[in-house]
Amino acid sequence: MKILGIDPGTRATGFGIIEFQNNAIRHIESGTIFSATNDGSSSLTKIFAGIETIIQKHRPSAIAVEEVFFATNVKSALKLGQVRGVILLAVLRSRTTFYEYSPLEVKKAVTGYGRADKRQVQLMTMRLLHLTSYPHTADASDALAVAICHAHNMRRWESAHGKEELHGQVRQEKNKRKI
Repeated sequence: MKILGIDPGTRATGFGIIEFQNNAIRHIESGTIFSATNDGSSSLTKIFAGIETIIQKHRPSAIAVEEVFFATNVKSALKLGQVRGVILLAVLRSRTTFYEYSPLEVKKAVTGYGRADKRQVQLMTMRLLHLTSYPHTADASDALAVAICHAHNMRRWESAHGKEELHGQVRQEKNKRKI
């Protein structure tokens, strides 16, 4: 199963593709879509096109997106909401099931501690994926962590309910959004 993890950001949106098969996780690709322009509409267009291209190239079975959890000021929150909106639009157009995870859930799945710092998350992401160096940006590392979080949740679901039920039936979960 290919999983696309996405870490939304107004200046840099991270993405990470992993393969989860037979309880093993393998890194496929990761990177960052930079949109550090002052023109909001061209930034949103660039993020949308980037996510859509990644989805078309890799055809993931599931997409996991990190939830937005902070708003230091209203203007920043609105901009991040717009970024998240174009990401979800690209996901909806692909007709791929997507899941959402809070930063706390992601950190706990990857490090075992929900309040881990960025460096700890990067180190564990690198170890879990057997990478020889850190991903190019913290955003790419965070996106890989989101994908790993989803893989861990799938592993728990398989353990509790069996692989056939996981892949053969639609189930209702708090993190699932069927498109």
